[in-house]
Amino acid sequence: MTNRIVHGGGITAAARQYGGRPEEWLDLSTGINPNPVSLPEIPVSAWHRLPDQHVQERARDAARGYYRSGDMLPLPVPGTQSVIQLLPRLAPGGGVAILSPTYGEYAGTFMLAGMQVRQVSAIAELTTDDRLVVVVNPNNPDGRTLPLEQLQELHDRQREQGGILVVDEAFGDTEPAASLAPFAASMPNLVIFRSFGKFFGLAGLRLGFVIAEAAILSRFEDWLGPWAVSGPALSIAASLMESDTIAIRKRILERHLALEAVLRRSHLDIAGGTALFALVADNRAEGIYTHLCRHRILVRKFDYARNWLRFGLAPDEEADRRLAMALESDDFRSVRPKI
Repeated sequence: MTNRIVHGGGITAAARQYGGRPEEWLDLSTGINPNPVSLPEIPVSAWHRLPDQHVQERARDAARGYYRSGDMLPLPVPGTQSVIQLLPRLAPGGGVAILSPTYGEYAGTFMLAGMQVRQVSAIAELTTDDRLVVVVNPNNPDGRTLPLEQLQELHDRQREQGGILVVDEAFGDTEPAASLAPFAASMPNLVIFRSFGKFFGLAGLRLGFVIAEAAILSRFEDWLGPWAVSGPALSIAASLMESDTIAIRKRILERHLALEAVLRRSHLDIAGGTALFALVADNRAEGIYTHLCRHRILVRKFDYARNWLRFGLAPDEEADRRLAMALESDDFRSVRPKI
C-alpha cells in the first residue's frame, strides 16, 4: 500500500497541531481562486430530478465554447481526480512516464495499480516503452509550461507507437493560449483534463471536464456510471461558462501580483508558479512553514523538495497585510537562516 499524498487545504489538521479554530486560519495552501464567483440561479428541477440528457448537453456545449474545443464536446466528470483514478484502465500496456515533479496523484494511482512508472524531468528522456505519458501544463507546482508545438510533436510520437498523451490543464484557465483544446480534434491519442473549481473558486462543487475523441470519452462514461455529475453542478457550470469571465481573470491576476509583492518585500525567492500560486525556493522552508502556522497561516510544503513552499492567493488586501506582518514580525528572525 502506498503512502497517502498530503495535499493543500488541510486546515483542520493544522489547527489541531498549532492551535486556533479552522475559521481563524488564512489558507494559502491551495491553488484555488480565493474569491469564489457568485452562484447563478439554479432551477429547482436541478435539485429535484436526476440530471437528464438536455442538462448535460447544455453544460457540454458551454464547455466546448469556453475551452474552444471545436467539434469535440468535453465530458463533465465529478472532479478531475475521479478520472485520474481511472487512467490505469486506459493505459495501452507498457510503461507510464510522468513529466516530474508534478501533481503526486498521477504516480500514486499508477503505482497502486501495479504499473511501471518512470518520473522524468524532460521530454528528451522519454522512450518508446513509455506508452502513456502524463504532462501537467502549466505544471503544479513550478508553473513550467511547454510550447504547443512540443506537445503536438509528443502526441504524434505517442500515436505512432500506439500510445496515449495525457495533458492536465487544471491551471490553464488564465492561459488559454497555452491550451491544446483547440487542436484536440486532430489529435486522436490525446486526453485533456480541465478543472472547473480552481478558476471559478468553486472547488467544493467537484467538477472537471475531459476532452478526447468520442471512443475514449465513452469509456470514461461507462467507468463513471450514470449521473456521475449532479444537476446543480451541471447547471452552475453551464451558466458560468456561458458568461463573461474577463473580470474573474483580472481579479486573479491582481491578487497574484499582490502576493508576489509581499513575497519579494520579504526577500523570498520566487522560483515559479501560475496565476493561482507562487512557488518559493528557500533553504529555510521548514522553518518558514512552521512560523506561518504559528501565525495561523497555512502554505503548502513538499516532502520531495524540502526547500519549496507554495503560496496560494490571498483573498484581499487585508489578508496580504496579515501575511506581510507574519513575514516581517520579530519572531521571524528565529527562523533558521539560509545555508
